[in-house]
Amino acid sequence: MDERRGGDTEEVSQGAGSQGQLQCPGTPAVMPRRVIGIIWAIRSASLDSVGREPVSVRQHAVVRRRVKISQASQSKTMKILVPVKRVVDYNVKVRVKSDGTGVDIANVKMSMNPFDEIAVEEAVRLKEKGVATEIVAVSCGVAACQETLRTAMAIGADRGILVDVGADLDLQPLAVAKLLKALCDKEQPGLVIVGKQAIDDDANQTGQMLAALGNMPQATFASKVEIAGDKMTVIREVDGGLETLSMGLPAVVTTDLRLNEPRYVTLPNIMKAKKKQLDTVKPADLGVDVAPRLKTLKVAEPPGRQAGIKVADVDTLVDKLKNEAKVI
Repeated sequence: MDERRGGDTEEVSQGAGSQGQLQCPGTPAVMPRRVIGIIWAIRSASLDSVGREPVSVRQHAVVRRRVKISQASQSKTMKILVPVKRVVDYNVKVRVKSDGTGVDIANVKMSMNPFDEIAVEEAVRLKEKGVATEIVAVSCGVAACQETLRTAMAIGADRGILVDVGADLDLQPLAVAKLLKALCDKEQPGLVIVGKQAIDDDANQTGQMLAALGNMPQATFASKVEIAGDKMTVIREVDGGLETLSMGLPAVVTTDLRLNEPRYVTLPNIMKAKKKQLDTVKPADLGVDVAPRLKTLKVAEPPGRQAGIKVADVDTLVDKLKNEAKVI
C-alpha cells in the first residue's frame, strides 16, 4: 500500500485482494480518516449483516406478499357440507315391532348410511385434488350420532356438527332439509353432497328439498363429479342411459352407488378423529321447527314368497300365468 502522509489526509490504493488496505466502495481515493469512519458507520446502520436492504423495508415487502397470497388463497377456498345419517347396518335383518309402530332397533348394530359414506368419500377426493379446503360433516338425530360423525371424520372430514333433536322425535326429510338449509346459511358451503337416499326409509327426498329451500341447482344420482373454477359438471344416471349436467356453485349433489368406492377407515385415522372438532346445536338454535308433518299408521313385514313350481310344458305355463297369476 502506497501512502503519502500530509496533514489529516491519506491516499489509499484500492487494489482488490490486498490485505491491510482501507477500502470504502464509492469513495474518492483521497479522503480524511474521520470522514471514512463516518461513512462506514452510516452504511453499517442502513444495511444488515449481509449487505441487504434495511430489515424494516424487507419486512414490509414480505407482509405485502403474504397479504397477496392470502387474498389469492381465499378466492380459491371452498367448503363442502356432507350430511350423514345413522341407520341400521345393512348386514342386519330388521324386525318389526310387535305393535306395528316401527322397526325394532334395540341392541342392533348401527352404522353410517352407505350412500352418505359415498358422499363423504367424494368430498375427501375433491379435497385431495385441491378443489376443496374444508369438509364439514353434519348429522341430525340423537346423541349417538356422534359415532357416525367420528366415522366421517376418520374418513377425512375436518370437523362435525351434531343437531341433537332428542330420542323421542320422528325426524322426517322436510325437517332435515330445513335444518341443513339453516346450517348452509351459517357455514356458506360451496357444495353440498348428500346420499341419494337412506336405507331405512328410502325416502330420496332430503337433497331435492334442500336444493329447493336454498334455491340452489341440483344434480341427483351422480355417477361422476368434476369441478373447474366456479362451474361443476355432473354425469348422472337416468332410465335411458347417462345425462351430463353443467351448473354453477353453490349446488347440491346426491350420490349414486357408482360414484366411488369408499376407502377403509384405518385405526390411526380413527384415533385422529377423536381429537377433531365436534359441535352440538339444537334445532331451536337454528330457528327451525322440526315437528313431524306425517304420521305413520302401521309398519308390517312384507308377505312371504310362495314356493315355485315346475310345469310340464309351455301350454301349462301359459295357462297358469293367465288364470292364476293373471299377468297376461
